[in-house]
Amino acid sequence: MKSKINVGVIFGGRSVENEISVLTAIQAINAIDTEKYSVTPIYISKQGRWYTGKALTDSSNYRHMDSLLASCDEVYLRPTFGDNNLYKVNKPLISYFKQMFNISKDEIAATLDVILPALHGTNCEDGSFQGVIEMTGIPYAGCNVLASANGMDKITMKMILKESGIPVIDYTWFCDKEWYDNQTAVAEKVEAKLGYPVIVKPADSGSSVGITAVHNREELIEAVDNAASYSKRIIVEHLVSQLKEINCSVLGNYYDCEASVCEAPIRSSEILSYADKYLGGAAKGGAKGGTKQSQGMRSTLREIPAILPDEVTAFIRRTAVETFKALNCDGVSRIDFMIDEADGKIYVNEINTIPGSLSFYLWEASGVSFQQLVQRLIDIAFQRRRDSQGKVTSYKENIFNYTVSGAKGAKGAKGSKM
Repeated sequence: MKSKINVGVIFGGRSVENEISVLTAIQAINAIDTEKYSVTPIYISKQGRWYTGKALTDSSNYRHMDSLLASCDEVYLRPTFGDNNLYKVNKPLISYFKQMFNISKDEIAATLDVILPALHGTNCEDGSFQGVIEMTGIPYAGCNVLASANGMDKITMKMILKESGIPVIDYTWFCDKEWYDNQTAVAEKVEAKLGYPVIVKPADSGSSVGITAVHNREELIEAVDNAASYSKRIIVEHLVSQLKEINCSVLGNYYDCEASVCEAPIRSSEILSYADKYLGGAAKGGAKGGTKQSQGMRSTLREIPAILPDEVTAFIRRTAVETFKALNCDGVSRIDFMIDEADGKIYVNEINTIPGSLSFYLWEASGVSFQQLVQRLIDIAFQRRRDSQGKVTSYKENIFNYTVSGAKGAKGAKGSKM
């Protein structure tokens, strides 16, 4: 009997979006077709340690992290190309006996055929994780290193989109050291280029963490100090006062992709906050009665499909695909737009290369079930692996068989005549 394809769902991470990642992962795991696939859940803790175990698939267990992780096996991947094994970390007593009896083989926790990342935020969604997996050669869903890095950094992303003729809002940027060294000059630069109101953001954070609407110099100073606690680069954008936010997801790869229906998330203030996204707009005191549990992006209050003129919907869906392609994306992403209702102009705000809840709610509204979405992501992962296998990664010639003029150590070496 042929064994099932094993999908490693990896989530958590050293990120302020760790908990949101857990919710995304559990939703994805529940959507995987267990007739075709087996699943290995892999949680990366806030301290950067990797664990696997069935208990990781129940969100209620995360209320007691110490007992949860104690019930799981700590694991690791080797950055060796062609090694698809997930290894258990040896405990001190096991390591002692292995040394005593000269046993070198590490115990395998699982063999991963494909990886489905459900990671959000820095150190996870920004190309860091993707680089680790590229070293192993294991097929993985979603964007590659370059697309992930460019998509995560709001400054770089806007530079690429602007160069590609895709509309982005006016912005300026600077680093934390510039701010601390010459706060007045940086503030004057912001005021001269953008005026007020503006919105201040960490360049590489997500889930609305560290984002503040600003209306004067005093608020600017406080907002930048806050953003700089999350990132070394800060972006400041013109704040659209008469704002309508629209989101659209794109599924496919860099050469063949399609857009979902559009949604209009409902916000409780000038910006779509963390609470709006994950707590359904719950107030500071939490949900009514204090019992509502977040379900990730499923908790967001939204109008779906968004009520828009047909030509606006068509423009947003077309621009979402152009954004996806310009950033060389794969898998599923969500592109967030801003409509300035004062003049009708439409701008790309940002892209989420691993969107909360994998944007399944946008695809369900487009006629694609969550299970079908996950299947597509796995298929795209294997297709990218096949595509990459046809590319040249090294030359057959060994230059050390020849004398290279000027090369260190070449003096006195005998090379072959050519």
